[in-house]
Amino acid sequence: MSKIAVVYWSGTGNTESMANSVVEGIKAVGVEVELFPVDDFSADKMSDYTGFAFGCPAMGDEVLEEDSFEPFFAEAEEKIADIPVALFGSYGWGGGAWMEAWTDRTKAAGANFIGNVIAENSPEDDVLKDCEELGKKLAEAV
Repeated sequence: MSKIAVVYWSGTGNTESMANSVVEGIKAVGVEVELFPVDDFSADKMSDYTGFAFGCPAMGDEVLEEDSFEPFFAEAEEKIADIPVALFGSYGWGGGAWMEAWTDRTKAAGANFIGNVIAENSPEDDVLKDCEELGKKLAEAV
């Protein structure tokens, strides 16, 4: 049976809001989904899932959050070959270079890359709708 994990880090709640919308999209397709803050999930649990949505905002010089999310994703990269993966997150400045780099990493790891959604600061309704659509695409791919 298909089951998706949505794993995210959020400092201000913006990426958490996006995660909740991704979950709603997955549920709308009828696929089982579980939502985890990154500190409540580890790469050793990944074999229990058939797809992943990962969410992290841009931090510092447009990088992934370095204390929790980056170490987790470095391990996860080794386990996502041929697995459907979607990415999402918010940023406060810059043009989204962190998402471009993250997308490249995900593709280089061999994932079945579904797509990504980014929001500048707090996600507006249209971005949350895009997150829901991303969840639907991911659910259809597992």
